[in-house]
Amino acid sequence: MIVIAGGGAAGFFAAIAAAESNPRAGVMLLEKTARPLAKVGISGGGRCNVTHDCFDPRALATRYPRGGRALIGPLTRFGPAETVAWFESRGVRLKTESDGRMFPVTDSSQTIIACLERAAQKAGVHVSIGTGLRSARQREQGGFTLELTNGTILDCERLLWAGGGCKPEAHPAVALGHTLVPPVPSLFTFHIDEPWVRALSGLSVSDVEVAVPGEKLKERGPVLFTHAGLSGPAILRLSAWGARVLHARNYRFPLLLNWLPGTTPQAILTEIQDRRVSQGAKTLLRSVWHPLPARLWERLLEQAEIPPGTRWSAFPSHQARALARVLTATPLAACGKSMNKEEFVTCGGIPLTEVDFKTMQSRIVPGLYFAGEALDIDGVTGGFNFQAAWTTGWIAGRAVAASLTAGDIDSPAQARAGLERAGRLPCG
Repeated sequence: MIVIAGGGAAGFFAAIAAAESNPRAGVMLLEKTARPLAKVGISGGGRCNVTHDCFDPRALATRYPRGGRALIGPLTRFGPAETVAWFESRGVRLKTESDGRMFPVTDSSQTIIACLERAAQKAGVHVSIGTGLRSARQREQGGFTLELTNGTILDCERLLWAGGGCKPEAHPAVALGHTLVPPVPSLFTFHIDEPWVRALSGLSVSDVEVAVPGEKLKERGPVLFTHAGLSGPAILRLSAWGARVLHARNYRFPLLLNWLPGTTPQAILTEIQDRRVSQGAKTLLRSVWHPLPARLWERLLEQAEIPPGTRWSAFPSHQARALARVLTATPLAACGKSMNKEEFVTCGGIPLTEVDFKTMQSRIVPGLYFAGEALDIDGVTGGFNFQAAWTTGWIAGRAVAASLTAGDIDSPAQARAGLERAGRLPCG
């Protein structure tokens, strides 16, 4: 029997791959919560960002702050093209949006959930809901003896761990001899305790460069003002690349925002001089600096301490220099974080050096496999985390099924007895 612990995207994908490639192998999927695939349901604002239309494995690998290099080989075997084909062969068409993100044409994550549940049921996967893996120990004759959270003791020939977020002292793989990179949050928004920032809640700026002074952390892209501070793709990418650094700072760190990326302070001073001549009679407040939103322009003038009635013709040089600094390097201080809506992504997990990425099998414990959040792999926002789940789940599932010999496979009666002891429930 194959037991897969973790009923998320990677766990379901691994279970389906294992059961489809070796129909005689009993495959049990353990989901400790009452809602399998819950994260799939809330992802992408309820639309599920399945993958990204970057089909070059090396280019795709650059979107992973941790684990990208290790993923290059696996992505050549099962990447976005294979993901699209897998879902479309099961009746789910995907569409590509302007930024490369790919969603089901229904714009509903329930389409993806239903597809995975149907595929699992058709392949004969047995899903035990409300049952997690508490501990595992190796058997002398091979395989594992598992203790489940419902108190059941269960033997299996192969174990695939696809869960995440465990503390080292509670991680079954650590008890078996693995180490663990402690998980910390990734993909989070920044709290900014500045009234003028929070007053702009709901405003989006399409192109901003955000940096953390003193660290090699800089991102460029859309930024969204929220009731708590800042969010948007640029902020989320910065949080992903800086996950460990910002965690070490207890999420209190300085920020610099360039609202006109690609423009230098000197170029701004030159433009100001041109406006003194061409728009001299107009006030700065009424002459919004393109492409900034008018509400943001007003707040930035306040930050530069420029009186609202100031006209371009009477705009002094010291205030011009202050405005140029604010436009290209507005200083802010982050004082905390919030997760990206309900989408919880962590970095950390099983170190990649302890896993054979050709099979996703442990290099330390024979018969133990890993996929998805179990590994120290995480991507930026845009479908990359799901792609890592599909990729590692598919490889691990097929490899674990292929590793079973005829002697490892239980008879139908033995498989049924084991599944019933675990208190399993049928998928769907």
